[in-house]
Amino acid sequence: MLTFLVFFPFAQITLPTPPAVNTPPPTIRRTEVVQSHEVRSLPGQLDEVPVFNSNSPELIQSEGILLSTFPPDGKRSPAAHLDFSFEGRFDIFAHHVARGVNAADTRTRYLGIVLYNPGRAPVTVDVLQAVSYLSQEAPFHDLPPYVANPLGTVYSGPGSRTTNDILRGQRQPYFPAHVVIPPRRTYLLVNSPIPLRRLNYSPVNGAILPDPTPLIPSANAATPPSSNGDVNSTSASENETLRLNRPIPINGRSLLMHLSSDGPVYVASLTMPAPLILGGGERAPSQAEWQALLEQGQLAEPRDRPPTLPNVRSIERYYYGRVAGVAQGSQWEAQLTDSPQSDRLSIPSPGDAFSYVLSTVDRNTFGTGQIQSAPLLTRYPDTAYRAHGNYGIQYNLRLPLYNNTDETQTVELLFQTPLQNEQPQGNLRFLDPPDDRIFFRGTVRLRYNDDLGISQTRYLHLVQRRGQQGQPLMRLNVPRGDRRLVQVEFLYPPDATPPQVLTVRTLDRPRDGFSSTDTSRPGVTPEIVEQPE
Repeated sequence: MLTFLVFFPFAQITLPTPPAVNTPPPTIRRTEVVQSHEVRSLPGQLDEVPVFNSNSPELIQSEGILLSTFPPDGKRSPAAHLDFSFEGRFDIFAHHVARGVNAADTRTRYLGIVLYNPGRAPVTVDVLQAVSYLSQEAPFHDLPPYVANPLGTVYSGPGSRTTNDILRGQRQPYFPAHVVIPPRRTYLLVNSPIPLRRLNYSPVNGAILPDPTPLIPSANAATPPSSNGDVNSTSASENETLRLNRPIPINGRSLLMHLSSDGPVYVASLTMPAPLILGGGERAPSQAEWQALLEQGQLAEPRDRPPTLPNVRSIERYYYGRVAGVAQGSQWEAQLTDSPQSDRLSIPSPGDAFSYVLSTVDRNTFGTGQIQSAPLLTRYPDTAYRAHGNYGIQYNLRLPLYNNTDETQTVELLFQTPLQNEQPQGNLRFLDPPDDRIFFRGTVRLRYNDDLGISQTRYLHLVQRRGQQGQPLMRLNVPRGDRRLVQVEFLYPPDATPPQVLTVRTLDRPRDGFSSTDTSRPGVTPEIVEQPE
């Protein structure tokens, strides 16, 4: 593995200083580290399970239809309804952020999800898994890159916490195990608040007891990492808020459900402000109010920036857009082997490595040309052409590692976030230290037999910044001729920016006494040659 390093001033960060001191901002020097080894496409493919994907507009400030697959007949805004029915296995994914129009706007917004049975017989919908969290229930904690997460209590942001629970097979208790929808009737499946002040509430459909304290989550909740490069404009009211040093209240919600239906159903996600009651309080919207909005409402605004056409290559800046449509694919299962005909994955030669790409998108495949973003079966014209990032999609990867050398080898597995690079020669570029921007927050599950032959299951919460090489997720001593199966599973979390890679690396010489996940010691840094400034 050839690795070299170029040393250059990369970015400037201004630190807080007293107003009277006019000090120039310090310069942080970052080195670019290039690892030259084989970069491989990921075997396997997405399954065909349809996913109701509601992520545009991400920012909600008024009432409207977020995503509807209902038939357009009889609706006031036919273009807001995509006429797509679900039957059998399907998923519902939603990720939205509510923000007040000014600092005084603390009125709760609601996310509603409605199902409709168009048939002549009752339909049963089984809720296999269902998890939803607010930003206030899952703050954006400043976590280390690797934290052991055996009990699921480590998370950073609602996307991180939601996917962590789904990975563990959970269904929150306030979601029903199954529902029966009478013929040609609707069912209110989700009626969840996104409060802009602290509330005591029932997460599905309960009363609200307000606390007048405004809710201002971490700034990360306001501007989650995004692969579309959109720039938000600042309104006059926001400028006034900043002048008064009163932040605009903001809160987000992530939701992911795995369902199965024994008949066709239509699905719609909608948003509205909480209806007011006498005395200035709020209540949850009724099913009739959601039904009226579905029939008479329009698409929610403001709309997100439209995407760039996928085949356009001449422009410098590429906008992916946000997703509002039905994506095809809930899981990516793969056996990583030497070839499609093989049942083993030969480890790299000592001192070498190879990487598999994860969640690749248009114009960012690390030279493989493989785009893993789920295709969209139907979508709104001003939203993304693919489900970029594969938010909520589960990756189940099996690596049957095989040592084909004449002696014991030490093998490491790493999760990494290289810089964008479409060069075909297989160079992965990193920064030392990594960029400040966080590109991944989520939990990974590892299953394997350790060096003593004992079956292990490990959960690790990862936080990776742009250009981060990563520490080893695990290290195994593999005797010659031995085969060791390793399984890597995770759901790609909202509030993350793709793509990443999964790297298998063989050390130059075997190491003893370290054959499981170790979050206390640093990863092995590849050899580098530093160039003078």
